[in-house]
Amino acid sequence: MSDVFISYARSTAKQAQAVAEALRGLGYSVWIDDDLPAHRTYSRVIEEQMTAAKAAVVIWSADAAQSEWVLSEANRAREDRKLVQVTTDTARLPMPFDTIQCADLEGWSGDLDAPGWRKVVASIAELLGDAPRPTATAVRSRSICVLPFANMSGDPEQEYFADGVSEDIITDLSKVSALGVTARNTAFTFKGGSVDVRRVAREVGATHVLEGSVRKSGGRVRITAQLIDGATGNHLWAERYDRDLDDIFALQDEISQAIVQALKLKLLPDEKAAIEDRGTDNVEAYDLYLRGRALYNTMSPPELYRSVDLFRRATALDPSFAAAWATLASALATGFMFFPEIAATARPEMEDAFARATRLAPHLPVVLRSRVVQALRRYDWADAAEALAALGMPRTFPEGNVPGGAMVLCGLGRLQDALTQGFLDRHADPLTLGISFNLQFVLDAAGRFDEAEAEYERSRDLRGERGGIEWRAVARMMALGDHEGLKRRLVAGFEQDDVFNAHMPGLLKVVGDPAKALAVVRTAIDDPANQGLTLSMIASFAAYYGDDALALTALNRAFVERRNLGMVEIWSPVFKRLRQDPRFKDIVRGVGLADHWRRTGNWGDFARPVGEDDFELL
Repeated sequence: MSDVFISYARSTAKQAQAVAEALRGLGYSVWIDDDLPAHRTYSRVIEEQMTAAKAAVVIWSADAAQSEWVLSEANRAREDRKLVQVTTDTARLPMPFDTIQCADLEGWSGDLDAPGWRKVVASIAELLGDAPRPTATAVRSRSICVLPFANMSGDPEQEYFADGVSEDIITDLSKVSALGVTARNTAFTFKGGSVDVRRVAREVGATHVLEGSVRKSGGRVRITAQLIDGATGNHLWAERYDRDLDDIFALQDEISQAIVQALKLKLLPDEKAAIEDRGTDNVEAYDLYLRGRALYNTMSPPELYRSVDLFRRATALDPSFAAAWATLASALATGFMFFPEIAATARPEMEDAFARATRLAPHLPVVLRSRVVQALRRYDWADAAEALAALGMPRTFPEGNVPGGAMVLCGLGRLQDALTQGFLDRHADPLTLGISFNLQFVLDAAGRFDEAEAEYERSRDLRGERGGIEWRAVARMMALGDHEGLKRRLVAGFEQDDVFNAHMPGLLKVVGDPAKALAVVRTAIDDPANQGLTLSMIASFAAYYGDDALALTALNRAFVERRNLGMVEIWSPVFKRLRQDPRFKDIVRGVGLADHWRRTGNWGDFARPVGEDDFELL
């Protein structure tokens, strides 16, 4: 059951969806009537959901005031003392609701700082008591987007340094509890050209924008920075700093604290200490770390390989540099996906790097993120869950999201937490394709296909490698049983792609003939070149065409025998029918989830215990 029930008339469906999405992004579970199961009686579901919800948001409009359904739901909410009223037009509220406070959302475009919206959020928070509260990022009166600083050094090789300065300012400002910060990935989508600051502020929902430039030459560095009001475009503060490179750490501290002062925010003592902690005093090690991080962020296999050497050099110069050790461990772990041949020799180095980072700074966010990656590689669900808890998930991370955080939560079976994280990530980082992919996956896993499809359409304008997104769209058509949609998406997404290795072209030719398509899939499963996620694609086709045994064999090979990082794929809705097969339960046992659920008592949303030593999948 959900925290919040939404009542509305059909003419305000778009406004209702916007309210629902914003509340989900704040961490609330929301029921709106597009979640109505096809096999249930409407009035019975309404009764159940209204009774269970702790708050009922009634969206008034001229049509809603004439709707018997809305009037009935509003009256029930009033009697139960859980009514939160909003209006979207100038129509008069019906009696007796015209005597009750009502938030004005006329013309509301999703601004989380709008007075009417703040009134809605405050009322829901009060009604829910100890239930999940809105994230601080969403309700702060000040928020900032730090644009990537321009490299003015005249040397493209210095681009990493300008990016590193920008990223560290984002990290610093994200430690200020009174300030919301646009995620790094979204901010960096504006890199490389002149921008309209007011448009940027509107697009990312920030009240302020910071832009600047970096010039590094020899042992000197010049940084200019300007803080701009996102609504008016007026400059609130500007400064130029000329320093020795050895002063870079103090300079970054000074800039971050100047921004806090210009925004008239209070910096708490522990926040000031956190900002001043750079993790190293060695400027050369820091420089190597910035170079490595810039390469690592590309997720390009060759650049990833180069980043490993830079992190090694950084840690050699400063063995106490925890962030460099942690990122070295994560880079090696990620590299195993692209360079499996290095796994045998590099795994001891990865484990040593992670162990060093953990000893040095176990609570540092970058170390905890690396811990999640390492736990996933070992299928150590307890450790993954502990690391997520230490990070405070679900929550937002402006300085960089936990790799696939929503997917990790989904893999653990915690689908509702995964949905909350997915919406939080999109709110904080709306222009990153990987965030959209994660949200689409968890929406599909929840059977919310219309929302997933809407998110797919939104993602068309985002930059990045679209292979994963297009496969998500194909799998959605499989789950819906939409064969024409499946063929269309396969051709559009994979006709020129070799993601399915040599077998995709052959499959495309016979996709309309189940017997011939299965023959291609059976050949593909025996190809040793097909590993991990490719095997899960094979399993999807096998399940779609009705060969359950082949699908289960492919899943077992991918995730039990070869322990691939993409284990969350077992919760793809194309496999939902297979969950009732005993062999699927064996896969869940084989990846260690069943034992984890029983030890913790947290069975999540995909399973529930049966007796002392069995369980059933839902």
